[in-house]
Amino acid sequence: MGYAQLVIGPAGSGKSTYCSSLYQHCETLGRSIHIVNLDPATENFNYPVVMYIRELISLDDVMEELGLGPNGGLIYCMEHLEENLDEWLAEELDYYLDDDYLVFDCPGQIKLFSHVPMLRNFVEHLKRKNFNVCGVYLLDSQFIADVTKFVSGCMASLSAMVQLELPHVNILSKMDLVTSKRDVENYLDPEPRFLLSELNEWIAPWFKKLNKSLVEQVDEYSMVSFIPINLRRKAAYSMHWLK
Repeated sequence: MGYAQLVIGPAGSGKSTYCSSLYQHCETLGRSIHIVNLDPATENFNYPVVMYIRELISLDDVMEELGLGPNGGLIYCMEHLEENLDEWLAEELDYYLDDDYLVFDCPGQIKLFSHVPMLRNFVEHLKRKNFNVCGVYLLDSQFIADVTKFVSGCMASLSAMVQLELPHVNILSKMDLVTSKRDVENYLDPEPRFLLSELNEWIAPWFKKLNKSLVEQVDEYSMVSFIPINLRRKAAYSMHWLK
């Protein structure tokens, strides 16, 4: 049996930096992980890869040959990957089945893990190949500067959890950019009443019913909480923020 971690989140949330830091951390501990880059637009990254989607298809080629824009081209690339799961990917995965740990660095377009089926089908393929899979969702810590952005991030995370149906961890990344510890603690395990009062303070009164419905949605699932990570600190999980 193999093990796999799907690293997802909006563009710019620090997924590749997380993968690089995770690789260095495991290397320091003498543990072996293997990173797979699934972003057909990425040319440079700071970690070694065992599989790279651009060996199969690249976004630049798709945009040039088919005249598609970045978003349409990315969807085309991921559909092409899905069509080749039983060939290109299955052949590569055969080398990593005996207690190996794979980390998949995914593209940042939200639609890929919120409502289109490509990544869900990718996860199902991994499961059929006898991999235990978990999801890691990264959200930029700057989202806590605005409660409306934070609720939006919570809903996107919840959507990914429902869509992918995986054991799931949410991470607040780039904690080195946060100056106030007090600002962080209110958002790690968000209290519904706090979120609702903040939303009502920021948004016009006629949106109160919508605010209440959004907060109830987050609270009903009771699954959206965050772990803060400051990758610039030596301790990868920056427990200093939790004290």
